[in-house]
Amino acid sequence: MSAPADPIEAVSQRLERFTAQQRASADAWGEEAAGFVQSGTAAVTGGKRFRARFCLTGWRAVAEYRGGRPLPIADDAIAAAAALEIFHAAALVHDDIIDNSDTRRGHPAAHRAFEAGHWDAGWAGDAGGFGRSAAILLGDLLVAWSDDLLEEGIRSSAYAADAREIYAMMRREVTVGQFLDLAEEAAYLTAPDSAQAERALRVASLKSARYSIQHPLLLGGALAGASAAQSDALSGFGHPLGLAFQLRDDVLGVFGDSAVTGKPSGDDLREGKRTLLIAYAREALAPGARRVVDELIGDPTLDESQISALQQTIIDSGALARVEEHITRYADDGDRALRGAPLGTSAVGVLRDLAHEATVRIA
Repeated sequence: MSAPADPIEAVSQRLERFTAQQRASADAWGEEAAGFVQSGTAAVTGGKRFRARFCLTGWRAVAEYRGGRPLPIADDAIAAAAALEIFHAAALVHDDIIDNSDTRRGHPAAHRAFEAGHWDAGWAGDAGGFGRSAAILLGDLLVAWSDDLLEEGIRSSAYAADAREIYAMMRREVTVGQFLDLAEEAAYLTAPDSAQAERALRVASLKSARYSIQHPLLLGGALAGASAAQSDALSGFGHPLGLAFQLRDDVLGVFGDSAVTGKPSGDDLREGKRTLLIAYAREALAPGARRVVDELIGDPTLDESQISALQQTIIDSGALARVEEHITRYADDGDRALRGAPLGTSAVGVLRDLAHEATVRIA
């Protein structure tokens, strides 16, 4: 069977084949194991496939420059892009547990789905605790799957060692970034107000910018045999764009339309996310108003009127406008890194289209 012309469709088919193999293996282990593995399949279904798209375009940018024309994307790059999507699914499962989120992409978050399954089956014990424990294990399973698929895909690649190094670095950095995000929510009252914006950007860099865009680009480029100059160009584009991507995510977490994002409007405010948006708002507020904001942010029971009041406070403080300026500047910084870079012209055009999509999105 010939490979599909659309590389993202090729990634989806690779994921389908891999998850089908996992389900077949689990069938012999009983109904509960089969259901658990099926949850892994559900976790990797859907999404915008940003990380896969950046990985594949990083490969194209290097391969096209060397070959002088667009080329069919190699199987090892397809597998690496699919592995990134599985790892992303693992990160989302764990992130939803940490944030105590009820929904993901318009459906119950994994820990809530496991909790509901416990209730429906009439099992003994605490359903909520079971749901969280099962989701932790599901995230761990997905991490293992991502490693399995990457290793399977790059087994015969001449650049396997470089790919492993980038992938390992991504895994380490996003885990540290996730912890720093958690610590930021706990430590913000003891940290100097003047340092909170810098701390928020550090979290955005490690937790999202490198992992969402920079490392996928570098992974794809490495599998095409990127030179040092090409890797530098991909990094110079990917990191600032990744920051812009995360800042857009932060804006959507406060102001996004729930019908589009699949999460309740203002959910980041209920979860107590200490983003650059919040750091700038606190920085601009008088002490009394800042105390009120601090009391409200992180309260899971906030109603719509309280969310609306917080949203207006953030706007009036000038924080939203400042973050939007950052998004524009970071996107411009990334675009400058592409000018004159030793990368394929057609792929650079795709990178610019992806940059626009990543920074002006509404979900």
